[in-house]
Amino acid sequence: REYMFEWMGLDSALIVPLLLFLAGAIAGFVDSIVGGGGLISVPAMLLTNLPPGVALGSNKLASVFGAFSAMINFIRQKKADIGLVKRLLPFTFVGSIAGTILVISIPPLYLKPIIIFLLIAVLLFVLFKKDWGEVSTYTKATGRRFVLLVLMALSIGFYDGFIGPGTGTFLIFGFIFAGFDFLLASGNAKVLNFASNLGSLLIFIAMDHVNYVYGLSAAVGQIIGATIGSRMAIRKGTGFVRLVFIVMTVSMLAKLMYDYFVG
Repeated sequence: REYMFEWMGLDSALIVPLLLFLAGAIAGFVDSIVGGGGLISVPAMLLTNLPPGVALGSNKLASVFGAFSAMINFIRQKKADIGLVKRLLPFTFVGSIAGTILVISIPPLYLKPIIIFLLIAVLLFVLFKKDWGEVSTYTKATGRRFVLLVLMALSIGFYDGFIGPGTGTFLIFGFIFAGFDFLLASGNAKVLNFASNLGSLLIFIAMDHVNYVYGLSAAVGQIIGATIGSRMAIRKGTGFVRLVFIVMTVSMLAKLMYDYFVG
């Protein structure tokens, strides 16, 4: 890669961070609306020839900034249920720490078929229930409903630390299932996604699995992309978020199925 840049008259020390910035901006934009930004940011980070663990850790550094930027916008516009998500946040945080510790020790080689199946189920449910998530019917999380939300927060936090792709999608689906519309579900998901990214990042930092130059280069892009994406989601509303949700779910399915059956 360095020889190619030299032949073109470019300095790889400058061009790689610039490319990561651009990839981060696109990933942050998509991720701030419905998740799935990892489909863009993780491959971009792996193309730097970093060891896989360091690439994942550097990507988490960038993702923390992107998720935080989107979260702040949703909270400021009152598009997140703070009373609920602050109770769920510790479970997502702890789950992501556990998942990250495990992924460093055991690569998740055999879980792609399960993820593919779950994404297909989510996609079909949203496509055939066209009015689902259009209007918020959520009232209050007590008793059994709260326990189910805790289990969702814990398990998806673990999933984010262990694998990652589709975390935002599964969080949004979980909140819609609880009665939120797409926009509020997206805002709630960003808060928990920030917690899961932060928990995972702390483990990567402790393991010295972060390249700060590359991670912060992508982080600047993530901040810009996430700010634009979250504001657009809030402005355009539930229908826009639902459309992007479907497009990104199909994209994730195509990528995962290609990797599993071809790659």
